[in-house]
Amino acid sequence: MEILIGRSNRLANGVVRALARYRHRIFIDRLGWNLTGQHGLELDQFDNEETIYAVVRNSQGEVVGSARLLTTERPYLLSEIFPQLMGGIAPPCDPHVWELSRFAATDISITRDKANSQFRASVVVELLDAVFAEAARHGVQRIITVSPMGVERLLRRYGFEVQRAGPAHIIDGRPVLAFWIEVGQSTLRICTDQ
Repeated sequence: MEILIGRSNRLANGVVRALARYRHRIFIDRLGWNLTGQHGLELDQFDNEETIYAVVRNSQGEVVGSARLLTTERPYLLSEIFPQLMGGIAPPCDPHVWELSRFAATDISITRDKANSQFRASVVVELLDAVFAEAARHGVQRIITVSPMGVERLLRRYGFEVQRAGPAHIIDGRPVLAFWIEVGQSTLRICTDQ
């Protein structure tokens, strides 16, 4: 597996387009999320020149994992679309806090089960390792994420300590919540020990 990480202008030609195609296939086609997608691509207003992407590709060069990292000092998914998930507290606006979104880790060509179609264990660990290493490199201390409850369970299963930012809400028929993940030596050790 190969992991590419960086802003769109730092990634090789075609990587962001392949990532957008992968996100469409995972989040819209497979999971049925109510997102805007055009021409088989899923990008939104938070995909811009400041966005940091983590892209996992298999040996054939196909995207098999993705994550989007956004600073909380600019508009981001939680602050603009889902602030109610903070349980009455203002969403963070802090240079040491980033948002993780559009997290998926599965090889579409081999994973057919819709119930687990967003995640595959071998990709999850490598992708999280890259995400937390990149965040630490930038001095990030905490990550906030808006995710279905299954992501919280997944992270706990891998030994991550997550803390809910507020109660879960039903969005598009699914329980969704915001939760915190601390970035530090223990997080980096969990990823590299798997």
